[in-house]
Amino acid sequence: MFLVDMCFNDMTKITPELSALHRSYLEQHYQSNQLLFGGRKVPRTGGIIISRHSHEAELREILAADPFIRSGAVSYTITEFSPVMAAPDCANLFMAP
Repeated sequence: MFLVDMCFNDMTKITPELSALHRSYLEQHYQSNQLLFGGRKVPRTGGIIISRHSHEAELREILAADPFIRSGAVSYTITEFSPVMAAPDCANLFMAP
């Protein structure tokens, strides 16, 4: 699993239109169940995505085409992790795809 930490580089580029393109683009990847959760940081300095892709290269390919990344408005770091504990209601989300 991977945690994607997105950070805004240029807030002037974060428009409602670009945000809509970003959400629309990622929506198809959420439908595949490879992206599990995502949302804004508080305060709004970027966002977080939790992915259960098997390979980091697959995730990087998806991120490279994200309108936020392509615009230069956002950069990201990826941290791989192996869940070892989960609440009973969430355990099935963290099993290997």
